[in-house]
Amino acid sequence: MQEKQKLNIVWFRNDLRVQDQISLTTALAEEIPVIGVYVFQPKHYEMTSYGFKKTEKFRAKFLIETVTNLQHNLAQLNVPLWVEHQEIQEVFKKINQTFQIQKVFFQTEWTSEENAEERLVQKALPEAQLVSQYNQFLFHPEDIPFTNFEEIPEVYTHFRKACEKKSKVRQALPKPQTQKHAPEIPAGKIPQLNELGLSDFELHPNSAFPFQGGEDQAWQRLNQYFWETKKLQVYKKTRNGLLGTDYSSKFSAWLANGSISAVSIYHEVKKFEKQIKKNQDTYWLIFELMWRDYFKYISLKHGNKIFQLGGILQKDYPWNAHPKALQDWVEGNTPEPFVNANMKEIAATGFMSNRGRQNVNSYWAKEWKQDWRIGAAYFESLLIDYDVHSNWGNWMYNSGVGNDPRDRKFNIKTQAQRYDSNNKYQNTWLQQKLF
Repeated sequence: MQEKQKLNIVWFRNDLRVQDQISLTTALAEEIPVIGVYVFQPKHYEMTSYGFKKTEKFRAKFLIETVTNLQHNLAQLNVPLWVEHQEIQEVFKKINQTFQIQKVFFQTEWTSEENAEERLVQKALPEAQLVSQYNQFLFHPEDIPFTNFEEIPEVYTHFRKACEKKSKVRQALPKPQTQKHAPEIPAGKIPQLNELGLSDFELHPNSAFPFQGGEDQAWQRLNQYFWETKKLQVYKKTRNGLLGTDYSSKFSAWLANGSISAVSIYHEVKKFEKQIKKNQDTYWLIFELMWRDYFKYISLKHGNKIFQLGGILQKDYPWNAHPKALQDWVEGNTPEPFVNANMKEIAATGFMSNRGRQNVNSYWAKEWKQDWRIGAAYFESLLIDYDVHSNWGNWMYNSGVGNDPRDRKFNIKTQAQRYDSNNKYQNTWLQQKLF
């Protein structure tokens, strides 16, 4: 009987890139041949208990584009990517039948579903060593000025000031060296939308996010936003916009699935500040990257509380869950035109501005007093840029069960007058017939 070839695996999840990729870099530094693995898990495309598909067509299409680009970029490094649309345990069992797996390198995750996946992988590969490393932060957990996660402040400003004063962003890792020989693997097929139980769609002409998925596209967007148009120098002034591609950086979707790292973006901002301009606007992009970090640290600190009705504050509010309220909110059929316009936008494009997100969240949770988790689950389903920590962290924050020390409620009419005084945004979306 022929001896199975020894292999190391890089298991890709939300780190779908080759630059500043610690798992890939570490794996390729060893003497054993490396393959990548990506699994489209059927459960990610099924209905959740809230009545929405866990991943809808917008993010799924972006993900398919991302994995396609990852496969191409890995091939240039002589690293084949094994892609399957199957239960994760079955995929790793299958690989284990073909190869002798030594180590599995992957990005550290800590939310419950991701931890459950890791246990399934270990079960399928009982002899293999699982090696996880943090690779999704701006400030690495080893570099923050707190001795443990329990010390993470409950107020963002305290976290930010401490990190700015005492922490340093690490250098981004370069693209790793090419592997000498590519191990031969079965030809895996990246699924199409219909194979995931989703329907294909045409990009909406008014989409504020008309971009494709993948590391190459992420860098193309960065080059355009920073170096070609130099829009970064007005970022803070325009970031509360509602229409068009350039009112904000739009990095969130690529950051969410790890097509580009926060560290890479940070160092490009610093380069821009040296070569073009340093101002409040350039700082504000880093400020937003720190917010993203903060929500990750909050979920590290509080665990599954971020998914519970009382949130991290364990507040006991009288929440409701009326099907008619949900239908009216989702369909953009509330008494507030500004809320309706935003809800029609997300339904048609899978995207919504930051300003819009805060308003529709506040309206759902604070005005209508509906279970905030239903709204968070709806966003999880539709958003192209869904990130578990930012989505659930922001929903808690705007629903009065999270990290807002002031427990604000938005005055929707005032917000509409302030940010859409000429009704251009509302007129754009309210005429859409979506349902």
